[in-house]
Amino acid sequence: MEKRKLGFWEIWNMSFGYLGIQMGFALQNANASRILQIFGADVHSLSWFWIIPPLMGLIVQPIIGHYSDTTWTRFGRRKPYFLVGSLLAALGLIFMPQAGALAAMMPALWVGAGFLMIMDASFNVAMEPFRALVADILPSDQRTLGFSVQTALIGFGAVIGSWLPYALSNWFGVSSEPVAGGVPYHLILSFIIGAICLVGAVLLTITTTKEYTPEEMAAFESEGEEGIVPVNPKLTDIFSDFAKMPKTMRQLSWVQFFSWFALFGMWVYATPAISHHLYGTPLKELKDFTDQENALYQQAGDWVGIIFGVYNAVSAVIAFFIPAIAKKIGRKKTHFFALIIGGLGLISVYFVPNPKWLIGSMMAVGVAWASILATPYAILSGAIPVKKMGVYMGIFNFFIVIPQIVNALIGGLIVKYLYHGNPIFAIVTSGVAFIIAALFVMRVKDVDDETVIL
Repeated sequence: MEKRKLGFWEIWNMSFGYLGIQMGFALQNANASRILQIFGADVHSLSWFWIIPPLMGLIVQPIIGHYSDTTWTRFGRRKPYFLVGSLLAALGLIFMPQAGALAAMMPALWVGAGFLMIMDASFNVAMEPFRALVADILPSDQRTLGFSVQTALIGFGAVIGSWLPYALSNWFGVSSEPVAGGVPYHLILSFIIGAICLVGAVLLTITTTKEYTPEEMAAFESEGEEGIVPVNPKLTDIFSDFAKMPKTMRQLSWVQFFSWFALFGMWVYATPAISHHLYGTPLKELKDFTDQENALYQQAGDWVGIIFGVYNAVSAVIAFFIPAIAKKIGRKKTHFFALIIGGLGLISVYFVPNPKWLIGSMMAVGVAWASILATPYAILSGAIPVKKMGVYMGIFNFFIVIPQIVNALIGGLIVKYLYHGNPIFAIVTSGVAFIIAALFVMRVKDVDDETVIL
């Protein structure tokens, strides 16, 4: 028995929920640093607050992967996790920028960090099953297309999320004036809109996509097998699965480590780095800024949203070309060149003469981002058993979150003591990390490439 080939729009609907998830994720990535700074965090402590998202991924994704592999309900296998995750993430989006209103309970900075934790844990609950769903439903020769469509939707969602604050302020006249100790209204409204879109997009996927039954999944894996899940599976099986991970997965771990170390540095330090390096704001705490310096900082923050939207827009376009490029030169070379381009783009941030040139830098980053979101998963899916797809996709997330945790622990210290408080060098370091990741790609064994299944 073979899996049915899906049409393009069926694949599109299957992953459409990712558009809403990434819209919320982009709002977080582009704006969490400045929101936390508004609540009192200094630039050296930012990475400590940003340890929350990867830590939540480290804890949540393998557990969700394990249980989603063994969940069979009348609502589906992966769908219950999409829905619950999206609803909880929406609550985090709504309340994080409004943490100041709850400051009577505890300092606004800690309230905001708490909602950041809830929001990111919930993103992880929703995201991991989406990755597994592609491998569940699509035959091997459509998986690269499936992950590429998913990448395109991630890009579209991230563009909307990244540009939303700028659009509300500059196109619709929503106030972006900083309020003493509070978040500008255009940011608050952006997060509320993001929450609504997140839930709506996930509901579209849930209502348009049919999952295979346990019996059908068993038939796909092997003739006559009684079931695709182990008898009485235990959560502790995650540890034995980790020890038995395929060779390809181990090799990809180094690629992922340096790729996500780079991305974390870009997300955390982009706003303070660009604000100081190109807008001329001083290297001091935001609360000590003059009104003019604060206005410049908010301009830089909105521009970071725009250029983050640029790299996501580029990734959405490039994603459609990845299957054809991979078929021509192989997935390893495709990922190698994409990471090199992205690394050069981040390094160029140091050399650009004014903020507008950052559009070119981020276009290069978008090439790398498109491949990071699709190619490693396409390579991995050909090397792991169907019955362990969810848990291994969750374990694979270790190699996304561990480098972010490492960067969170040491990044602030490096900026403070090695870079003398100047975060622009953290951006350059991220570019170098991309290039190191590219070198590790060429050591990876791609099972599907060797059998010409793309």
